[in-house]
Amino acid sequence: MLMRSNPLGLPVGLELYTVSAELNRDLAGTLERIAQIGYQVVEWPRFATDAGPQALRRALDAAGLRCPSVHYTMLELQAGFEKALEAAKTLGAHYVICSAPMPRDPARLKLAEKTGLALFLDSVNHVTLDDWRWNANQLNRYGEQANKAGLQFGYHNHNVEFKRFDDVTPYDLLLRSTDPKLVVFEMDCGWVTVAGRSPAAYMEKYPGRVQLLHIKDFRAGFKPTIMQGEGTATPTELGRGSIDYGPIFAAAKASGVQAYFVEQEPPFLDMPALEAIKADYEYLHKLDG
Repeated sequence: MLMRSNPLGLPVGLELYTVSAELNRDLAGTLERIAQIGYQVVEWPRFATDAGPQALRRALDAAGLRCPSVHYTMLELQAGFEKALEAAKTLGAHYVICSAPMPRDPARLKLAEKTGLALFLDSVNHVTLDDWRWNANQLNRYGEQANKAGLQFGYHNHNVEFKRFDDVTPYDLLLRSTDPKLVVFEMDCGWVTVAGRSPAAYMEKYPGRVQLLHIKDFRAGFKPTIMQGEGTATPTELGRGSIDYGPIFAAAKASGVQAYFVEQEPPFLDMPALEAIKADYEYLHKLDG
């Protein structure tokens, strides 16, 4: 096993979406490999594996991994928030994170016609300013329910949150419109950068609001975009792309970040996913301290 690294003084985590294909082929073996690399914690998005919370908890325990955070889209939360809370408790998680917004009217998504990536892209790319205000209200509502259950609710961004509606940026709207005690933020530093913004600057502007991070990298030369699925940013391993995590980690320490997770977007162009997460981990080890 590699020496465990912790550039933020925190366990290095892995977002399981990164290895979803491997998990569905071999749940136990993939989790064991993750632990062997040096990762100590993982984050579970509901769609990452066919295994349910109970089966996943058994496999995580066997591998010696913890799961402090779970992901559900707003669409999934609207369909069953109590189930999300139950899953979080089964996995021993503290955070329940909304991983994507949705239009207020689900009929606009044409649910009968779209699934998977098509449904996700339709959800996040066609949210109006009124929809964003509605999403902010839902975050507060779910945050209150999670708080009563002894859990912490939060929101994870992509790049669509940085689309401007005249003088309003949805990400700032969400930060200003949600109760800091009820809703924390998981900043996806890669998507903030793809949108042409600075993760460090946002953490400095809103101290204490960001409690979790997603860290990923993209090859140099991409054009900033606020739309998902445009294909202008090519994913790569940490340290092989264009994002400098030194200033980001410095801002994270000052902001009081509590957890962070490596996430690499597919496709994996240079190496298989399990080799890629090892390269990601080794990059973080070099930043340790």
